Amino acid sequence: MEHFEKGLVTKTDLNGTGLRVLIVHTRWNLPVVEALVKGTVNTLQAHGVAAGNIVVKDVPGAYELPFASQSLIQSAKVPFDACISIGVLIKGSTMHFEYIADATSQGLMRVGLDTKIPVIFGVLTCLTEDQAFERAGIGRGSSKGHNHGEDWAQAAIEMALLNRG
Repeated sequence: MEHFEKGLVTKTDLNGTGLRVLIVHTRWNLPVVEALVKGTVNTLQAHGVAAGNIVVKDVPGAYELPFASQSLIQSAKVPFDACISIGVLIKGSTMHFEYIADATSQGLMRVGLDTKIPVIFGVLTCLTEDQAFERAGIGRGSSKGHNHGEDWAQAAIEMALLNRG
């Protein structure tokens, strides 16, 4: 059987020069979120997005991501080419996780469609803390995992370029 590698197949020719990117992140599960934001920013810069063209804002939690993302996109004096909304949801013993995950994902999709600016869904929905740490590249076990912020940055550049035509 052929080996299948999960994950995004990245484009090698991504050039983010001249792009302006908004990152909106939550303050819940902050050690994981900070690692994801760092991976996102580093990857944007590695692909040519100038540090001065990356705007980072924070909000209390994931439920606030859609409103904040839309508000910041619409009120920007200089337009953004893409928005990356970052958060971490970890399932607990109640239905809260499901409600917040669903509302956030639906809301962020709506923001992108309504503003005509690509909004990248950078919200980890994990069953355990260990899963969250691994998906931020800071796993506590033998595997550090992979920082998904890198993938979100590349997706933002690709979609911004697609949106420009």
